[in-house]
Parts: sequence; C-alpha cells; structure tokens
Amino acid sequence: MSSTRSPLAKPPAIAWSIAGLDTAGGAGLSADQRAADALGVHLCPVAACLTAQHSLGVDAIFPVDATQLEAQLQALAQDMRPRAIKTGLLGSVAAIETVARWVDRLRADAPAGTDPHQHLALVVDPVLRASAGGAAFADDAIVQAYRRWLLPRATVITPNRSEAVALLNPSTDHSPPDASALDQVPDIAQALQALGPRSVLVTGGDATGTALETRHSLDWLQSREAQGWLCAPRVDTPHHHGTGCTLASAIAAALATGHVSADACVLGRMVVHHALMHARTAGAGRGPVIASSGALSGSALAGAPLPWLGLGRELPWRLTPSTATATHGGHARFQAFHPPADRLYGILPDGPSLAASVEAGLRCVQLRHKSPQGADAALAISLQAAAHHGATLFVNDHWRLALATPRPTPGHQAGEEDPVPGPTRCHPRFQMGIHLGQEDLLALSAEDRATLRHRRHDTLLGLSAHCPWELARALGCGPSYVACGPVQATTTKDMPWLPQGEDNLRWWVAQADVPVVAIGGLLSADDLRRFAACGPAALCVVRALHTAPADLPAKLASLRQAARQAPIRAAVPLPHPCLPPHDPVGGCVEHHATSGFPG
Repeated sequence: MSSTRSPLAKPPAIAWSIAGLDTAGGAGLSADQRAADALGVHLCPVAACLTAQHSLGVDAIFPVDATQLEAQLQALAQDMRPRAIKTGLLGSVAAIETVARWVDRLRADAPAGTDPHQHLALVVDPVLRASAGGAAFADDAIVQAYRRWLLPRATVITPNRSEAVALLNPSTDHSPPDASALDQVPDIAQALQALGPRSVLVTGGDATGTALETRHSLDWLQSREAQGWLCAPRVDTPHHHGTGCTLASAIAAALATGHVSADACVLGRMVVHHALMHARTAGAGRGPVIASSGALSGSALAGAPLPWLGLGRELPWRLTPSTATATHGGHARFQAFHPPADRLYGILPDGPSLAASVEAGLRCVQLRHKSPQGADAALAISLQAAAHHGATLFVNDHWRLALATPRPTPGHQAGEEDPVPGPTRCHPRFQMGIHLGQEDLLALSAEDRATLRHRRHDTLLGLSAHCPWELARALGCGPSYVACGPVQATTTKDMPWLPQGEDNLRWWVAQADVPVVAIGGLLSADDLRRFAACGPAALCVVRALHTAPADLPAKLASLRQAARQAPIRAAVPLPHPCLPPHDPVGGCVEHHATSGFPG
C-alpha cells in the first residue's frame, strides 16, 4: 500500500473501539489498533478499562468512571462518527449501559429506510476472563448486562465456546450445554442469536478437544447470510495474546467498510490468522499477535489462507475424505481443471449451439440448458461434439443426468487426425464435469453430497462464488475451479450482487488455490483484454457467442487475441463489498445465490 495519500483520496472509514488498555501492549486497544490498520480503517481508541498486566497474567483492572467514558464518546461524536463500534473489556455494568445508549443515539441518525446495523455496526467481544489468567473481568451482573443491553443491539458477537455458554446460561441451576462437543456448538450459536445479535461467531481457537482440532481451528458462523463451520489450519506458535481482540476489531473494520457480516467474519478470520503467523515474543509469557496490512494479499505473497466454510453442519468437504478418495490416494479434491490454451470458456443454452461453437474451435464449454424438457438430447449432442474434438464439457442444471450418463473413453492415440466418434471412442483430451451454483449446493441432500464426494476422483466440479463467504464455501468443497462474478454488470440474470470489477477479480485470483474463471458482462474484446490482465485462468463468454455459425470462427479469433493479454503485476487490493447497502436484511439472504454462472 502506498505511504502517501492524494488530497482527493476518499478518507478511511472510522471505527471506535471501546475496550481496555493492556499495559503489556498485546491485547485490548493495542491489538485493536493493529487490526484496524491492517484493513485501512481509522480507529478511535476509547479506554473503558485500565489494566495492570504483563505477559504472564492480569494483576488488576480499573474500570473507567462512567463520566470519563461518556466524555470520550461525546468528544468523538462531534466530528468522528463511526461506521462501526467494537467493544472489548468494559469492566462495569455502567460502561455497558453507556455503550448501549450511544449505539441507540448514533443509530437514531440513520436516514429513513436505512438498516440501523448498516448505518452503525456493533461488534461485541464479550471479554469475560483473561486467557493468561489473573484477575476476573466479569461477574454475574456484567454477564446479565451483556444479555440485556448489548446482545440485542449487536451486529456480530465473537465469544469463544466457554464465553458462549456463560452468556447463554448465567447463574442457572441447570447444566449448561457442553461447549467441548462439536455437535452442540451450532445449537449454542443459534440460541445466542435468538437473544438478539444479527450474527454469532463462536470461536474455537482455544479448543483442541478432537484430533481434527489439533490441526484446524473450527469457528461456527451463524449469520443471516451464511451458516457453517469456518475452518483454517492452526498456526504453530506459542504466542497468541490478543487473538480475540484482533478478530473482533478486524470484523468491525470490515463492517465499517461496507461488508456484510458473513464476509466480515471471513476477512476477520484471515487477519487473525496472519497476526498469529507474525506473533512475537514479548516478556516471559505468551507474546502478542501482530496484525498487519499483508493479511489479505494471498498465500503467494505470504498472506493468510482463505478459510473454508462448510455446508450445513458438515465440515468442509476437503476435511471429509470418502471411501472413494481414500481408494484413489486420499485426495479430497475434485479432478484438476486444465484451462484452455486460449482462455475462453463458452456458455451455451442448447446442444446445437454448443456443438457449433466446438466445431468453430472452442475447447472449454458449458451446457446451460435450463429446461428439464430436452435435457437428454441436448446433453447427447454436446457430449458427441466435445468428445469428438477433445473439448472440456461442463453441464449446468442437470448434474445428476450428467453423472449418470456413460462417458466416452479415449479410442485413439494423441496426434491421430479425425478420430472416429462413437459412444465409446473419443479424443484423449476430452473431459467432462458439472457446474453448480451456490443455490445448488445449498439444495443438496445428504445423499447428494455423499454422491458428489464419492465422485471426486473422476469428476470435474466448477462452483460459482459472488462474495468472500461463498468463495470460502466453494474452496472448502475442493472444486476444480471457482467462478468469480459478475465482473461487470449483466442483464443475463437478475441478481443483487455488485459487479466485482478488476480489483475483486484480482483478489479472487490471489486467494484461490484452484483456477479462477471470470464471468459476467464480458461482451467485447476490450472487456476480455481488461479482465484477462487480472490473471484469471479463463474468461466466460455468453452473449458474445450469439452469432451465426458461419461468423463464429472470426468472432472467436477476435476474442482469442484479446484473451491473450498477459496478467499485469500489481499489488493485491483489499476486496470491496459485494452486496449493496440497501440489500434486504429482514432474513437470511442465502436466496440471493444463483444457480450457475451469471452471464
């Protein structure tokens, strides 16, 4: 990122952190500042509590007088109003009540018709105890105050599993749920969400109860946009002071820049992972994690890996090898996609048009035959053309039919001219796969999911993704490729997503460990040239292929020339929001996911 800023540049979003001052410099406001800086957000640190602590523990805490806390907030409200507030160690019921009043006051300024959480997001990190031990941070009165004043106003809360149980069952005689049991964590999160917060992220970084958890950190995401296990490999470090503060502040920073909660949680998880990668020694105890601006730059540039998001209550498929994958080397991915040499991926609505495109030279095609009527015939025509010419064929919408259809097998040696087509003879470069949209993924039954996992070793799978949480879910399935779209505005499908543009496409390419395909609004050679420079493995053309068969060879030649544009080296930008501010928030927005590609 540049060290200079143009006087005309847009000022950074503002977030407030109302939290404790850690004299050891590891957690609290120190960690919050580093996390906000990592995402380019201006943080205003508000001291709610002073602590006397070192790397081995907390000796004492001193809640700030409510009058002093009020004065700090009143001063900031004059000309530095926030887009997000993050709370950490508050230390007293009076502080909790003060924060709640200020949230209401600031949200009251929201324009008519604006969702108050989009006008001002509130991220609550319920700090109830110190991970290093020492003085207690919260009694029953404080826990009850969280439940009464902050949870109903929260956009996101980020308890660890023990904090989640404490918030759910304060001072009760009945047995609390077992937070160490993975299958109970989703129920705990849903119960917490019922208390008022829009989204709940129950973190599992401090849990190592299962063999899997010794290798992966498992957080449960319960949001209006998405639900599931958010998983990332554990970082091998003894230093983890400030991880909870870093996570919550990074989520608040992402919300302040306009991301929805599920995306903010994915980005926040990446920031804290990167901070753990750069944790350092400071004192004799656990050292601090260090958030920095390289967190979202991609693994190739030493950034954090994108976490994987599971489907339903299942772990991501890449963590669930099946009998078939064990038989075939234990790979938890689908077959590898080899992008076409010309980088063109054609999407056609029927068998004849697909066959004509393959005859004209396209070698990567998708059959998007929407109607169930005639699907068998369309697939037969498409399969014949692709097998004869050695094209890669993906089938959208009718994945069960595609998997059930016998596939031709190579019947000649590479280099033979004019291979003889037939039901069991084909070009050796022929491959066949399926493409699913996010809506298709969510509609899969348990039996469907098992069927797909069983076919990983011999099937190509393409998945659509329109935002970071969908990208996390797609990558968790171990696909052959992911599609990023719409990169430009498109009228082919009605969808809520903002155009990804060049910046988000470049970010997708940096994050994905499989080929990325660009889709949506690519109508001209200039469009292809511009987005080819962002580095995708292939570029999808839909309406650009709507031409007479006789004109297709010339049209493809023009598109190929544009698609040859080499990727331009550039810094990986921070992703911009993928949903507009006015997106409905009255319920789960998973219905926005579209089946297949946008055109």
